[in-house]
Amino acid sequence: MKTNRWAFAVLGVLMTASAALAASDQVKIDSGRLKGVAKDGVTAFKGIPFAAAPVGDLRWRAPQPVKPWTGVRSAAEYGPDCMQKPFPGDAAPLGVPPAEDCLYANVWVPVRGGKKLPVMVWIYGGGFVNGGSSPAVYDGSQFAKRGVVLVSFNYRVGRFGFFAYPALSKENPSEPKGNYGYTDQIAALQWVRRNVAAFGGDPGNVTIFGESAGGGSVLTMLTSPLAQGLFQKAIVESGGGRALLMGPRYLDHSVAGGPPSAESVGVEFAKSVGIEGDDAAALAALRKLPADAVVAGLNMATMMTPTYAGPMIDGKIVVESPADAYAAGRGAKVPLMIGANSADIGFGRAPSKDALFAQFGADAAKAKAAYDPAGTAGLMQLNMAVAAAQMMIEPARFVARTIAATGEPAFLYRFSYVADSLRKQLPGALHATEIPYVFDTVAARYGEKLTDADEAMARAANAYWVNFGKTGNPNGKGLPEWPAYSPVSDELMNFTNAGPVGEPDPWKARLDLAEKLANEKK
Repeated sequence: MKTNRWAFAVLGVLMTASAALAASDQVKIDSGRLKGVAKDGVTAFKGIPFAAAPVGDLRWRAPQPVKPWTGVRSAAEYGPDCMQKPFPGDAAPLGVPPAEDCLYANVWVPVRGGKKLPVMVWIYGGGFVNGGSSPAVYDGSQFAKRGVVLVSFNYRVGRFGFFAYPALSKENPSEPKGNYGYTDQIAALQWVRRNVAAFGGDPGNVTIFGESAGGGSVLTMLTSPLAQGLFQKAIVESGGGRALLMGPRYLDHSVAGGPPSAESVGVEFAKSVGIEGDDAAALAALRKLPADAVVAGLNMATMMTPTYAGPMIDGKIVVESPADAYAAGRGAKVPLMIGANSADIGFGRAPSKDALFAQFGADAAKAKAAYDPAGTAGLMQLNMAVAAAQMMIEPARFVARTIAATGEPAFLYRFSYVADSLRKQLPGALHATEIPYVFDTVAARYGEKLTDADEAMARAANAYWVNFGKTGNPNGKGLPEWPAYSPVSDELMNFTNAGPVGEPDPWKARLDLAEKLANEKK
């Protein structure tokens, strides 16, 4: 009898533990219950609507509330990424087909759970015309395994995300206009603040991070009046930092020497699809266009078309450039990590080396010494290097200096690591190539070509990002020291092929020249 009682007691404990484990994949948020999928120590909740579907009359509206559901909603699969024409050469190809109904979030949490876990929120890049949260390299499992609640979400891109039109400006006048992709980002951060505690996260310890257009979006969130208080730390990966990433276009007017207003671009797009006028009837016709007709072939290869405006200064979300905001003391004062890649993006088109260095004026000889001391570098490589310094690398230093001047911690990096299998082909770390290292998803990126060195760099990069998300400082046990940025020492963390190295910036001369040019253009 005692044996039976003991057996039943053990069985009861096991059943209780099993029930607790089963329950750990369910949460209740403000719109209903969710059931995720637990695997390898991580529970993933995917395809969670954080706003109503932006379709029909909600096309070109700020996000509206989700209609609550009854029962338990499956959160086993990604929702559609936002409507777009996928870009064949994308470093992070979409994992699901895109659709206009796309405002979904994803959450990864450690199975063991906990309360008040640090939260990190990912904002993808793609030139504001491509991108989504479903690519395999954006999987948040490794963050969760290190004790972080990782959140990603979709925001509208292309003409769905960034579009202005005279009739739109008159409709719902109290709502933000034009930058609908940014309104999605703000709505997602508000959703995190309301709901992340249900997943075990701390709404008071949120780090936003993003790359390229996502990095530029982080800078916008840092300087937007409507995003203040929604996060406590920020990371910018190759997001620029001096001017607005896509240039200074205004919602409803143009300025001398600047691009046409976003509204006028919207009118041109309407004409291109046979819709004349700019009144409510014309807007209704635009809203009835099939989604493919709104995309109209737009992606990163065709984005310089005169019928696409991109992000704009709208007066509510975006009121000024990041540089102007911080110069006036209006930017968020939070710890920051920022950097760019050693062979980052830039658009240099000088026809000769002499023409390239001539842009530096009296400093042409200094520029040649900084970029081509042996005189053996090719013109294409030099064009890229000079342009990358001006577009991404020096602006990152500028932002680090600006944040450090406010008294907040700033940490500057340069990602120079190139995958073992590509070192003979590439001059350095190309734009976006740090992402699978940051997420520790290099296996998804490199497959059978992955090496031990690649995996080691991924573990280190992910650890630095996680540490910063937890404490506002990337340093931690077993990692080389990452010096806080100071303009006096000008030190950064360089992720080299030999491993992470904290050192004085080896490209200081290049960046000083880029800084001087930027200041002369003010």
